[in-house]
Amino acid sequence: MKLKCLTCRHIIFVAGMPLVAILGAPAEDYCSPVALAPSPDGTTLYVCAYTANQVLAVDVATQAVAAVYDVPAPPSGVAVHPSGGTLFVAGDAPEGRIYMLTVPDGALQHEIAVGHSPLAPVLSPDATLLFVANRFDNTVSMIDVASRSEIACINLPREPIALAVTPDGARLFAANHLPVGAADGDYIAAQVSVIDVASKTVSDAVALPNGSSSLRGICVSHDGAHAYVAHLLSRYQLPTTQLERGWMNTNALSIIDARTGELVNTVLLDDVSRGAANPWGVVCAADGQYICVAHAGTHEISVIDRKALHDKLARLAAGENVSAVSRKPSDVPNDLSFLVNLRRRIKLNGNGPRGLAVIGATAYAAEYFTDSLGVVDVTAEIPRPQQWPLRADAPDSMSRAGERFFNDATLCFQQWQSCASCHPDGRTDALNWDLLNDGIGNPKNTKSMLLAHQTPPAMSLGVRDSAEVAVRSGIRYIQFAVRPEEDAVAIDEYLKTLVPVPGPELVKGQPSEAAQRGEKIFTKAGCAECHPAPLYTNLKSYNFGMGTGMDAGKPFDTPSLVETWRTAPYLHDGRAATLHELFTRHNPDDKHGQTSMLTEGELDDLVAYLRSL
Repeated sequence: MKLKCLTCRHIIFVAGMPLVAILGAPAEDYCSPVALAPSPDGTTLYVCAYTANQVLAVDVATQAVAAVYDVPAPPSGVAVHPSGGTLFVAGDAPEGRIYMLTVPDGALQHEIAVGHSPLAPVLSPDATLLFVANRFDNTVSMIDVASRSEIACINLPREPIALAVTPDGARLFAANHLPVGAADGDYIAAQVSVIDVASKTVSDAVALPNGSSSLRGICVSHDGAHAYVAHLLSRYQLPTTQLERGWMNTNALSIIDARTGELVNTVLLDDVSRGAANPWGVVCAADGQYICVAHAGTHEISVIDRKALHDKLARLAAGENVSAVSRKPSDVPNDLSFLVNLRRRIKLNGNGPRGLAVIGATAYAAEYFTDSLGVVDVTAEIPRPQQWPLRADAPDSMSRAGERFFNDATLCFQQWQSCASCHPDGRTDALNWDLLNDGIGNPKNTKSMLLAHQTPPAMSLGVRDSAEVAVRSGIRYIQFAVRPEEDAVAIDEYLKTLVPVPGPELVKGQPSEAAQRGEKIFTKAGCAECHPAPLYTNLKSYNFGMGTGMDAGKPFDTPSLVETWRTAPYLHDGRAATLHELFTRHNPDDKHGQTSMLTEGELDDLVAYLRSL
């Protein structure tokens, strides 16, 4: 059976899985702009219209779409050659491609094979190299532009999602979307990888503050002094009893010394009583005066005085008390007032700004849910944002509305978070949260929402009878909001449209040789008894003795294994960092599959099979 994902448009083969009724307009009726890049002369903006499979050339002077370039796969990022004559477009697919398009005719002159779900193409300053993040291969491709061939493939920790190169071309900064490692310890955070371009190796890893997750954007200042990365800073170690003052999720900008690779500090983008949820794109103005950050959850742009920010951080590092809260550098990540008088929050007219670009004094934001560009002069004393439409309005389908609600933090009390803050792309933030639905003091790892409506009950202990109940409880007890029933119905419909991204162990849609061997081991080890196809769960609960503390002796819901390769860490409390670790360190007495007698090769094959689901 073939299924097409409404958001990524991958073709999925899921044997026996029931089709979901799709209400309203198909994805191609929308643009869904996600990324953009200006031409070298600043006269044109190239916009990646993700669900339309198009790159739009927008004339800055006329504010109109001047040309439309079709591409074979959803465009997730674009880089422009300094000559202005070539676009390098990332095609988001399991067997990813970089499409080289000529300008102005948009002809496809060449395709370069890269990795799984490429995005964020970035050219070196001399345009001899192209760097591409292969999100689900956990790699960065380094491509020689002249020969149009990959010359290096560099391994990174987890889901590289944004790239930025220094002005001298010596270093590449890669933002890894999610944390790596077990979630039941005292520290878990995503990191920024620093790649030495000459040696084609990772030279450093920048550890971000505890709770850093959902990294989305990164940039390097034009003077090469600093890198800036936008992300969530989650207070996952606190019980989820309230939202005020960023009790659960805060939203942050981390500052990295680009020359030493050291973390300078992390500042909060929120205000004391108003969150700035889901920071996404980040860019420095060419004159170096401002840092601009797009807030996808609150539909704003933050404009930060860069010099004043660094002056304040320097004074604090020198021992000066710069505020009632920040008396030493370690106070800054908890100071909701640190950016007072250093930053302006500019409300846009559109919904869901993601990618961001600056031309002169004007910022442009890709407004995903309104198929528009948000445009604002960031230097104006009274900013007056404009909204440039990219295409005629499409009818708003139920699932599209639900996706918008899922990502919209303005529906939440004080705008601190949206559903997507803990479930980015409908999946997991890799953190443990102490929700109050099963008591207090027993945190659980965030579950993916994929197939949640098809595999009741919900939550690890099955405390919600269905995903529908969980959605409504989440609005009330996690968003701390009261919303119309229609909102929850729409979110349900959106979540039902989620379908699996093909696993890394699929080759042209078919399991690799290792995965084929692993399928037999999956049956041999008894895994198929509780995880039968097509949902890879029997919808039952078992007590395998895995619970501890308050959860000791309790039965746990059998999760689906579809897309399990994407949802580390594992078990209800995230104690297993990897699938291999799950079957070895955390499978006492073979209660979780008969794996103790498997050889290393057989374990590798079993993991390969799971990575194909």
